[in-house]
Amino acid sequence: MADAATTDLTATINGVVDRYIELLTSGTAEQIADLYAEGASVEDPIGAPLRTTRDELVEFYGLICNLDEHVATLKWKKVVGDTAVFEFHLFTKAGDSGFEIQPIDIMTFDENGKIASMRAVWDPATDLKQV
Repeated sequence: MADAATTDLTATINGVVDRYIELLTSGTAEQIADLYAEGASVEDPIGAPLRTTRDELVEFYGLICNLDEHVATLKWKKVVGDTAVFEFHLFTKAGDSGFEIQPIDIMTFDENGKIASMRAVWDPATDLKQV
């Protein structure tokens, strides 16, 4: 049976994942970076160079948040222990060009409910679709 601390962390992680998806639609790169712990890493997609500084996170999420349109929709999520795995749909548009992707993200969290690592499972060659 889960203890209160585990139950609280699970609830916190669930909320952070929901907030992450919300911010991909209506937030700023800085707000998304705030969800991460100091020294966290982002590997998006898997195999890409790690981003490990706040400046790198803000730059990375700015690529999405600064587009004309960006809408994320959570498909499903699973939280166990300090780990969340979830799939979402992301539609982006810049000018007349629209793209969609449906990655699966794997996040680990620290004891304060901050994202410690994020790995995005998707292949740019097959999963990024122009619409």
